[in-house]
Amino acid sequence: MAAPFDFDLLQELTETSGVPGYEDRIREVVRRELEPEVDELQTDGMGNVVGTLNGNSDYSVVVAAHMDEIGFMVRHVTDDGFVQLDALGGWDPRVLKAQRVTIHTDDEDITGLIGSVPPHTLDEAERESTPDVSDLHVDTGLDGQTANERISRGDLVTLNQTTERVGDNVTGKALDDRSCLFTIIEAARRIEDPDVTIHFAATVQEEVGIRGARALGVDLDPDLALALDVTVANDVPGFEAADHVTELGEGTAIKLKDSSVIANPKIHQRLQSVADEAEIDFQLEVLPAGGTDTAGFQRAGGAVPAGAISIPTRYLHTVTESAHVDDIAATIDLLTAFLESETGGHDYTL
Repeated sequence: MAAPFDFDLLQELTETSGVPGYEDRIREVVRRELEPEVDELQTDGMGNVVGTLNGNSDYSVVVAAHMDEIGFMVRHVTDDGFVQLDALGGWDPRVLKAQRVTIHTDDEDITGLIGSVPPHTLDEAERESTPDVSDLHVDTGLDGQTANERISRGDLVTLNQTTERVGDNVTGKALDDRSCLFTIIEAARRIEDPDVTIHFAATVQEEVGIRGARALGVDLDPDLALALDVTVANDVPGFEAADHVTELGEGTAIKLKDSSVIANPKIHQRLQSVADEAEIDFQLEVLPAGGTDTAGFQRAGGAVPAGAISIPTRYLHTVTESAHVDDIAATIDLLTAFLESETGGHDYTL
């Protein structure tokens, strides 16, 4: 089955590097894709990108997805040529051993390997221990002098992974949150003459504390905010049904809550009504832990009605994040239908 959307663009977005605070490469892709679809395109002092589609009223809606992916910064290069890392974002070190990485220097990209010694050389305590990111080392295959000449403290490191189709799923790195960047770009392509002004925002530094969204909430001062992010899909062996949160292939997810936000009830109710009317499959998201840009916009410059749409995703914060193609398509459809039907006349006060 062919993907029901521009898979090549999704692949480019997910494979492009961009860690918190250094979103340069992905920012250029976003600017390239948004510019022909909007009336104005701006980048601010933090690196947030905002593409504005002017509506027929002063009422404004911001729709946001974050550009940054979790990654690392080089903190030390040893005399033997091994690279030690500092985390940018929330990593589970258990999934990092034996992974291939790319070290992004000023002059070049260097491939490295996160080392993992053979298990039969470890004692029982070492086999059962959980490493910290600070315990990991990157093997560049270079001697110490060469490594120190080519790699510097502060260079950036991302996981090296391609994006592929696996059955009905898309899998790779950085679906969090490039699949949602893709969603807002696709919505911007479809919407031509909105009743309200729409700010399509690609935010920075979400993975280290929703910093870009907080700044934009003040600068844009929207009347309504809608964030897009991935959410947990624990619909795999080893989890009870109540712990799935969402399930792949069951539709886009309308957020009710996470640990950072309780979505405005009138917004999630209207999202459900729009989905029902357009016959878009959806599920309700009750996420026990984790936060998104939704919280940043909800209270950045005062009380703003805020909601969120999520793409169900397995294996979050790994290089094999996986989402169902139909859920991605449903997310695009719901976002587009919601924005096209937003008149500025809906009362979201409680």
